[in-house]
Amino acid sequence: MAKYSEKFKLKVVMEYLHGSLGYPSLAKKHGMSSKTPIIGWVRAYQAFGEEGLRRKQSIQVFPVKFKLNVLNFMKQTGASYQETAIAFKMNNPSLIASWSSTLRKEGIEGLQEKAKGRSSMSKKQPKKASESEKVLTREEQLERENELLRLENSYLKKLKAFQENPNAYLEKHKQRWYSNSKKKDSN
Repeated sequence: MAKYSEKFKLKVVMEYLHGSLGYPSLAKKHGMSSKTPIIGWVRAYQAFGEEGLRRKQSIQVFPVKFKLNVLNFMKQTGASYQETAIAFKMNNPSLIASWSSTLRKEGIEGLQEKAKGRSSMSKKQPKKASESEKVLTREEQLERENELLRLENSYLKKLKAFQENPNAYLEKHKQRWYSNSKKKDSN
C-alpha cells in the first residue's frame, strides 16, 4: 500500500496552490519529515492533473530504447528526475532513478526486461538458455554489436567534449524549457 493516499496528496497540493503556506510549512503541518514529496506532488498535479497523483495499478513495461532515450535526455539537459518524468509523461520519477542506477551498475544489459517469478525446477533449464542464444543470426549479432559500439562511441565523444570545456558543453546541451521551468517554481 502507498504511504500517502490520493486524497491526502490532493488535499496537500490544493493547500499549497490555494493557500499561503510554502513547502516546508506544509510538511511540518502534516507531520512529514521532508518537503520533497510535496514538491513532486505539486509538479505532477500541474503537469497531469489528478491523474498525476495516482499510482499505476498495472505494471507497465518499457523497452530498452525508451529507457535509454529518457536517461540520455536527462543527461543532456541536466533535468531532474521529476522534470524528466513530466517531459516523458510519466508520474513515477523514482523509476527513472532506478534505471539510472541500473545502467551505472550493470550497463545496457541491466535495462532489459527480466523474467518474473520463480524459476522452474527442470534440469533442462541450461539447454534453453543456450537455445535462445542460437536464435540470434550472425547478422543480428553484428547489428547488436554495431549498436553497442555506436552508443559507446557517442558516449566517449560527449565525455571528451565535456572534459575539454565543461561549461560550454553544458550550455550547448541545455534545453530552453529547463531554464523556464525554474522560473515557475520560484513562487
